[in-house]
Amino acid sequence: MDQPQIEIRVIDSLSRVDAEDWDACACPEAAEGRPIDPFTTHRFLSALENSGSVGPGTGWQPQYLTTYMDGQLIGCAPLYAKAHSQGEYIFDHNWAHAYERAGGRYYPKLQIAVPFTPVTGRRFLVRPGYEIPGQAALLQGAVQIASDNNLSSLHITFCTEDEADTGAQMGLMARATQQFHWLNHDYADFDAFLASLSSRKRKAIRRERQQANGFGGSVHLLTGDDLQPEHWEAFWHFYQDTGARKWGRPYLTRAFFEIAHDTLRDDIALITARRDGRWVAGALNFMGRDTLFGRYWGCTEHHPCLHFELCYYRAIDLAIQRRLKTVEAGAQGEHKLARGYLPTRTHSLHWMGDQGFSKAVARYLEAERDAVDEEIEVLTEYGPFRKSSMEEQQ
Repeated sequence: MDQPQIEIRVIDSLSRVDAEDWDACACPEAAEGRPIDPFTTHRFLSALENSGSVGPGTGWQPQYLTTYMDGQLIGCAPLYAKAHSQGEYIFDHNWAHAYERAGGRYYPKLQIAVPFTPVTGRRFLVRPGYEIPGQAALLQGAVQIASDNNLSSLHITFCTEDEADTGAQMGLMARATQQFHWLNHDYADFDAFLASLSSRKRKAIRRERQQANGFGGSVHLLTGDDLQPEHWEAFWHFYQDTGARKWGRPYLTRAFFEIAHDTLRDDIALITARRDGRWVAGALNFMGRDTLFGRYWGCTEHHPCLHFELCYYRAIDLAIQRRLKTVEAGAQGEHKLARGYLPTRTHSLHWMGDQGFSKAVARYLEAERDAVDEEIEVLTEYGPFRKSSMEEQQ
């Protein structure tokens, strides 16, 4: 009997895919609650697209990859044609410079990713029951598109470890990087977490929290219907300040936050500080099934340690209260280590059209993986947690 044929389609707008069909591939677990993460849902990716945060003029041109079997959507992937390497957090600028110095054209390239979002999650989104043919079709289809269009490269960033293993078996190059995550060991409260730390680190965190909460105002947790337009107006100013300092210009448009209020507010936890009747700082988090994802921070007033309080300690408080397993505090930042966030390996996959350049990148990645493993081992050893009763007595 003939095997069902898989059809691959590239579309330039999520408006062409029914939200229920997309989410049946992206987050089937959401039928019984929250998605594992909200970032590949139809509502989140549509908010990026409909707000103009991605699309013409942004360097992120949607080319969503979809696969059909017998007319049914069985798989999809958030694929973009990239005109630069901004907003990815898996850095390939050196590769681009080297490729272009050798006479090649690095951009445009293809990227399977959630724009501006350094969060590990599934990138090959497949309807349950179609995992093997769906994932293979998406990966092979993406490589074929890059090859047929003579593009320099394809990158799949912040994929799962299983996807990285599958991609490597299919001939793509695997890359290892790291982030800092906080893990909830069934702590009853914040004091129970502190009790797991060395005495010196425990005292340091208590001093920081005392200093932060003495800023002369109050801290508020806002989520769901608690969020109002005034909160988004304030946070837009915070976000602009941070974006201007870090990236030159903010990645997200003002319209994104307006759409987020309508379609994403149940996925969001906004931790804000108010002083003298004004919102002065805020940390924007997204909530998954078991994880709190710290995304953006900003302020209009600078107060000692308030950043640590809103971004890290209040996030830990919230995770403990809601019995979440993990807090992911975003990309980079070894300063997170002293605050209970430990180094965690993250994964990406890469394909290069030029065989000579591909071999050079493969050698680089092999050395980089060894360096990342060593750094994770060293940083974990220097983490803030107690190692023995003797240490606690010192």
